[in-house]
Amino acid sequence: MGQVIAVVSGKGGTGKTSLVSHVGLALAAMGRRVLCLDCDVGLRNLDIALGMSDCAVMDFTDVLEGRCSLEDAMVRHPRMDRLWLLTAPSALRRPVDRRAFGVMVDRLRGKFDYCLVDSAAGLGAGFRLSITGCDRAIVVTTTDPTSLRDAQRTVMELDRLPRGRVHLVVNRCKRRLMRSLHQTIDDAIDAAGLPLLGVVPEDEDLPLALGRGVPLLFSSNRCASVAYRNIARRLDGQRVPLMRIR
Repeated sequence: MGQVIAVVSGKGGTGKTSLVSHVGLALAAMGRRVLCLDCDVGLRNLDIALGMSDCAVMDFTDVLEGRCSLEDAMVRHPRMDRLWLLTAPSALRRPVDRRAFGVMVDRLRGKFDYCLVDSAAGLGAGFRLSITGCDRAIVVTTTDPTSLRDAQRTVMELDRLPRGRVHLVVNRCKRRLMRSLHQTIDDAIDAAGLPLLGVVPEDEDLPLALGRGVPLLFSSNRCASVAYRNIARRLDGQRVPLMRIR
């Protein structure tokens, strides 16, 4: 059986979607079967981050409400044949049935090695939906004090998960800024109270790649690309040293 991993944060702008897309691509490149599931209803952008803009016709509510099969709603990546996308609706006619969503998640667990769930920002209905049936969670934060405080609050909402099943990713790290603010990665770990899964440096190539509709992993082998690949390897059980932010 595969693992369902919810990627969450207490606020927007921490880089959840970039993490889901690039770690998903990295896992697929390692030979794993991966589904990236967008749970950000109304603000879905995972298709763009994956280089699959407007590829998906049906969304997960079409599956839940019987308008199509799960297999018809999932779209295979054009360049990674072991990665699929299941997108969110652009709007909701009615609230999502969390019980039916949980049944769908169980089916996905049986089809894929990894199902990475891109949560909506905050701790509202989108967050609660994204953690339905998850086996693990990744809390994404930056070193900004407000982001760290929101990460702490997010951790409190994940108390149903066993110890060791919730991890931290510190994203968009700028060494010079961290020095000026007397911040360290240890501060982020202590503030969130979680084991560290990875550190992703700020990378000017990331918005350029997003603007071209080409995931960073296809165009770069440095900085953030290395960090995303390392996170994928750790999720897959490999021991990989943390990269240094220079």
